[in-house]
Amino acid sequence: MTSSHSRITVEAGKRDGQPCICGMRITVLDILGWLAHGMTEDEILDEHPGLEKQDFAAVYAFAAEMTEARYGHR
Repeated sequence: MTSSHSRITVEAGKRDGQPCICGMRITVLDILGWLAHGMTEDEILDEHPGLEKQDFAAVYAFAAEMTEARYGHR
């Protein structure tokens, strides 16, 4: 994993084992869903003060890596 992935953790007992922001119960899918529904990074940060700007880069990198692992590089 890259260094940005140290911000993403998977714990069996937390959020059904979904990848979460380290130390939080906010999942990668939560963040991607909020963005997909039109929220900006700044709006998400305002609503979830525990998040940091660097968490978005980690989410994007994690999602890209998982997509590439599933579908391969095109």
